[in-house]
Amino acid sequence: MDLAVRKEALERFGVENLGAVHENLPPARLVEASVRRREGMISEPSGALVVRTGKRTGRSPKDRFIVEDDLTREAVDWGAVNKPFSSEAFGALLEKAAGHVENLEEVFVVDAQAGADGRYSLNVQVVTEQAWQSLFARQLFRRPNRDELDAFEPEWTVISMPGLLMEPEEDGTESETFVGLDFTRRVVLICGTAYAGEIKKSIFTVLNFVLPTAHGVMPMHCSANVGEDEDVALFFGLSGTGKTTLSADPERSLIGDDEHGWSDSGVFNFEGGCYAKTIDLSPEKEPQIWDAIRFGAVLENVAMDRRTREVDFTDASITENTRVAYPLEYIEGAVPAGTGVHPKAVLFLTADAFGVLPPISALTPEQAAYYFLSGYTAKLAGTEAEMEADVEATFSACFGAPFLPLPATTYATMLSERLREHGARCYLINTGWSGGPYGVGKRVDIAATREMVRAVIGGRLDGAETREDPFFGLNVPVEVPGVPTEILDPKDTWPDKEAYDRQAKKLADLFRENFAKFESSVPDGVKAAGPQA
Repeated sequence: MDLAVRKEALERFGVENLGAVHENLPPARLVEASVRRREGMISEPSGALVVRTGKRTGRSPKDRFIVEDDLTREAVDWGAVNKPFSSEAFGALLEKAAGHVENLEEVFVVDAQAGADGRYSLNVQVVTEQAWQSLFARQLFRRPNRDELDAFEPEWTVISMPGLLMEPEEDGTESETFVGLDFTRRVVLICGTAYAGEIKKSIFTVLNFVLPTAHGVMPMHCSANVGEDEDVALFFGLSGTGKTTLSADPERSLIGDDEHGWSDSGVFNFEGGCYAKTIDLSPEKEPQIWDAIRFGAVLENVAMDRRTREVDFTDASITENTRVAYPLEYIEGAVPAGTGVHPKAVLFLTADAFGVLPPISALTPEQAAYYFLSGYTAKLAGTEAEMEADVEATFSACFGAPFLPLPATTYATMLSERLREHGARCYLINTGWSGGPYGVGKRVDIAATREMVRAVIGGRLDGAETREDPFFGLNVPVEVPGVPTEILDPKDTWPDKEAYDRQAKKLADLFRENFAKFESSVPDGVKAAGPQA
């Protein structure tokens, strides 16, 4: 697409006078531009670009809105997550953004695709004021070939303007930051934040609306990999549960680390890259991610010595949410096509900081629906010395509530149907604490967790003897090849058995309280599949 057409495409958003437009630059030129513009620095010895996102080092869920109009009014599950914004007010913000763009000396544009299955692929145009954000978009989304670029017409446009701050009283926003999705105009507007994850997750939200309603495809917040026998496995889990780490297995090929669709022919990656957490990253525990940090990768909010250019992955002084973005091909053995057959194994990952969930549990279809809707993990709010007071249960429906425009039961029903149709085995894997809560017990060893995952995927637990957990009703294998049997019963790992009972009852109560909001819209079998009083 030539520059004249590019400017015409931006004019539909009210942009009339553009400065320099840098279109579809290769990574090397985007790195050069980032350094020239003092947006980032090149690290040693990897050559990755190190950037900081400023005040916002994570997503801004309170500042995210969906335009309410005839297309969304009856379809969207409105509430604390999906907050409505008027079409007129959004139009005014677009005009404000257009004025901001006209005052920029440089604008960076990336034409990309979301969705490896051509039947459902979405053409996405990303317009940014920062070169490094353009590099991020180029590496994270799928990259069209030359012929596809020549014929490229955007179906959705993402406009990311970190330098444009909102005025809440005038603009109707919650703060100086605004993330808005307009399904009629097919545009995402991101202002007042440089956190690049907003670009990625906004298009995931778009697909979570479009794919189920228009195509009957299930969108999933999960990673996926495949073995030599085409045994595809899916890994659902919230941040910090090991979704990226466990799917990056040297013995298997990575399909994708975060966002996928499940169609009538199998699974497909939405993206062309990975966005992995790097806090405490090491080559011993996560060799594939470690090796992917090279020239062309973007290190976000990672501490770096400005003199030596050496990074410190253990330093959380900027944020715990340090990240690296890189293209999928930086992972050795990744699946270039980004597709796979129907999965044989579906794993729900949770990091239980209460220390009471079994490290592995087989799920019935009803339990799968229950724990999928629950989307449980635990977040840690403070220091080890303050342990129990700072362990907080987090329930995020379908392991991705912030990105689900439709009712959660829509996605849970789609999952249940696919599990039954394709006979996929489903397990709950606790990657969290054993022997006590956070601050007392220890985190389940990653090597043991990998053995459990491999046993599930390899079918070595099919028909295995199990026992029923008395608090959660889960079916816990009595033995798992390669895993110490003493860790399979969490109560046995606690020195104080009564303390375990109190903690388990506490978490079971939290599950029931959270699930109350779904009880009127799920079958009786699903209601009965969770912890019982």
